[in-house]
Amino acid sequence: MQANNNIIIAGGGLAGLTCALHLLKAGFEVTVIEKNTYPQHKVCGEYISNEVLPYLQWLDADPGILQPKEITRLQVSTVKGRQIECNLPLGGFGLSRAAFDHFLYSKALNKGCKILNEKILDITYSGQTFSLKTNQRTHHTPLLIGAFGKRSSLDKKLNRHFINQQSPWLAVKAHYRGEFDDNLVALHNFRGGYCGVSKVETNLINICYLTAYDQFKKYQNMEDFQQQVLFKNKHLKYLFEHTELAFESPLSIAQISFEKKELVKDHILMIGDAAGLIHPLCGNGMGMAIHSAKICAELIVQQYGIVDQLQLEKSYSMQWKANFGQRLAFGKRLSSLLLKETLSDMAMSTLIRFPSLLPQMIKRTHGQPLTPPPSYD
Repeated sequence: MQANNNIIIAGGGLAGLTCALHLLKAGFEVTVIEKNTYPQHKVCGEYISNEVLPYLQWLDADPGILQPKEITRLQVSTVKGRQIECNLPLGGFGLSRAAFDHFLYSKALNKGCKILNEKILDITYSGQTFSLKTNQRTHHTPLLIGAFGKRSSLDKKLNRHFINQQSPWLAVKAHYRGEFDDNLVALHNFRGGYCGVSKVETNLINICYLTAYDQFKKYQNMEDFQQQVLFKNKHLKYLFEHTELAFESPLSIAQISFEKKELVKDHILMIGDAAGLIHPLCGNGMGMAIHSAKICAELIVQQYGIVDQLQLEKSYSMQWKANFGQRLAFGKRLSSLLLKETLSDMAMSTLIRFPSLLPQMIKRTHGQPLTPPPSYD
């Protein structure tokens, strides 16, 4: 493989910007191409596990400067409103994607990253070179990292297998004004879905829920759906009736896929949600995105220009699966259980009798604190 330091990252979200900061620190030239401007709200649970903090601090991107909410407790409730609480083994923080992405974007710019506000229309690979056609020009690079999120037109262009499969999921997110414990993240189940609640740095409450689209479309509008479905859980009913919408309207995204995705497609290394999604009820999607960026960047630093492209791709796939394979499988099983009301109530009864099981379940979807790489200075 030719040791060319000019790397392009397609997508400037959490994973793309984190990967850029790592590669910049290692001395690479990095270009990030992102179609949206900053800051930008995104459909996201906005809770991040503390496992990523040592790595972010190593990147000189400590989110503490943004004054996120320190989250130490988890509350879970069933459709019928039965609930249990526990302390989070590692804890986490509540931070809006608008603030976090903009923070990482500013850091990357200050460290010399070239960030282009362009839309990628097509990607081709020929003769060990990628060509990216955007709405403004054509870019070339010997190494391309895909960080274009949950679902993109690029997935269709690349003919990724998941994009052609129907997915039943719809996600809705908004910020609200009202009273809610600063240090709490709540997961409230309702028939056919679940809702995550926590505060962010602005002191607003982030409410983000995932539901089956077929169920959602039976109702005339979002407010009707919430009243007829979410309000069956008394905790959600109280929450919505005692808060005020801070957005002009909630954000939504449909056709979210939790099926397996190719970690490498047409020689593009996929990171973040482009590589795979954990069910939101596991509360660690943002941590996984950051961790996947770390895995990818570390391997590039270690192997780029030393091994061939196929070996780099193989190494990345193996490490990604080793770190996330079991988490994703457990998250899928947990989601399936909680979405079945009878099984959910049985599980809650078990957890009430044996409360020490809940922290153990949390650990199955979270990792250990990320060890920073050795200094590249």
